[in-house]
Amino acid sequence: MNELPVDYDSPWKEAIEQYFEPFLAFFFPAAHAVIDWNYPAESLDKELQQIVREAKLGRRLADKLFKVWRVGGQETWVLVHIEVQSQPDSDFAERMYVYHYRCFDRYRRPVISLAVLGDERLSWRPSSYRYALGGCELSLKFPMAKLLDYEAKWRTLTASTNPLAVMVMAHLKTKATGQHLQERKQWKWRLVRQLFEGGYSREEVVRLFRLIDWLMALPEELQQEFQDELRRYEEESTMPLLSRFELDAMERGRQAGLQEGLRDTVLEVMATRFVEVPVQLSEVINGIEDVSVLRQLLKQAILISSVEAFQQLVAQACNWEKTNEEIAGTPIDESTELI
Repeated sequence: MNELPVDYDSPWKEAIEQYFEPFLAFFFPAAHAVIDWNYPAESLDKELQQIVREAKLGRRLADKLFKVWRVGGQETWVLVHIEVQSQPDSDFAERMYVYHYRCFDRYRRPVISLAVLGDERLSWRPSSYRYALGGCELSLKFPMAKLLDYEAKWRTLTASTNPLAVMVMAHLKTKATGQHLQERKQWKWRLVRQLFEGGYSREEVVRLFRLIDWLMALPEELQQEFQDELRRYEEESTMPLLSRFELDAMERGRQAGLQEGLRDTVLEVMATRFVEVPVQLSEVINGIEDVSVLRQLLKQAILISSVEAFQQLVAQACNWEKTNEEIAGTPIDESTELI
């Protein structure tokens, strides 16, 4: 079975948004200790996106920026910049530095930059950026958490009550089952069942279930098997923690997240290969909803020879999608190339 595209960025971004304090407590206790949690943290997503655009380093959905207060009663605040990186990137350390100094330049406040590495290369561990020339030296050292390191701590993860432990397990098993989706479905069910039996409140079960369901993407037939198994479990246990309405809403959210992740990956591949993507082309791609079409576009974005050729392909794909909408129950065959 071919590897299924996974949107790692969006679930992690939402997890950090919802569980910011547990996130720092789990991965970066030193950073957690300098923050006064009596004051609510303020998410600065719009401000970070402006910084990203100014830096011209590409859109990174898993980036987060928070304004927090320091301990000690001081009426001052610091910025916490977090980046989750799911693939090795030779420019990652430089990007951490650029975001760090741009955050400082914009706000003139101390900045804590933190990195979570969710890739599969054990030796890839960027944690600093520096250069020296003509007696001038510049360096940035940033704390880094490597998710692969938690594979050796699986018992600790399963025993933890921190919701980020669930995210780490879901991430690791998603990465490990790229070519084994039946095994991914089994692990997905184990983690969800662990939620039901782990003493979480109903609200926490619903939140974490949504994140697991989003992250551990399955093809339609296996997702249906997973949902059928979930319904049987709830019927047998007489504990319907998730209503049909909630399950349907999560499924819609999962589809929307998959669409968004594929769109962003297509645009990022094109930007990496051709530097700039025309605004009109970006708008058209962001309007495509058919997941099978987006998967085909992603394959072609890797191989296409020019932006112009890709624009023609996108126009053709949009015509296919429109035709597909008019013929109910006739999805595009993913084994068929668009060109």
